[in-house]
Amino acid sequence: MTSATARQQTWSATSYDKHARFVSDLAGAVVEWLAPRAGERILDLGCGDGALTEKLAATGAEVVGIDASEDLLGRARSRGLNVHHADGHALTFRSEFDAVFSNAALHWMTEPDKVIAGVARALKSPGRFVGEFGGHGNVAAIVTAMRVTAQRRGGNEALAGPWFFPSPEVYADLLAAHGFDVRRIGNFPRPTPLKTGMVEWLKLFRKPFFEQYGDAQEEVLAEVEDLLRPVLCDARGNWTADYVRLRFEAVKA
Repeated sequence: MTSATARQQTWSATSYDKHARFVSDLAGAVVEWLAPRAGERILDLGCGDGALTEKLAATGAEVVGIDASEDLLGRARSRGLNVHHADGHALTFRSEFDAVFSNAALHWMTEPDKVIAGVARALKSPGRFVGEFGGHGNVAAIVTAMRVTAQRRGGNEALAGPWFFPSPEVYADLLAAHGFDVRRIGNFPRPTPLKTGMVEWLKLFRKPFFEQYGDAQEEVLAEVEDLLRPVLCDARGNWTADYVRLRFEAVKA
């Protein structure tokens, strides 16, 4: 990439497994809302490395996973899963699935109208759309620390928070506009322990923000960590990310 504005998030399956395994480990509640059944055909939208896809398939459902990261898909294929490279903004499925499921992926898809329209096309009637992703206020302290650092250093603040973190009211309106009946939706604060620390989280999830500083990346990482220490690190050095999750269940009318 030739400019900070052009930088895109990339993924390493190895780093993801080491520093972000909590993403699938903490997905029990949204899987309960999905309640997968044997014989159902389910699309896992943003399946990542397939850890959760594998659990869905173990219920007897026929699960198809899609993701935009080839490295993560490679790990999913090694699990023997049926996964494909695809853009969540441009789904091509037509009335194929009983359910569409998504965990910790929809906030990366910043044109939600396109995503929801594609999900509606992919579902049979009455199919259900169940997911969990970052809600309004998610990682607010972390993003603020990065933005402050960018202001100090003349960096690109937009790279600090590229996500779509809606309120339940906003997302419910989007779902309804595409013909979904929203059965339940809410924001759930979920402070999340970071076993490998804040710097590793920052390097994994906001790599493009720090890459813009070139040789000063490590210095900027330390600066952001220092800003966050008083609010997200306890006296024993344990770090917690200020997560807020939006969880929903909607049915195609």
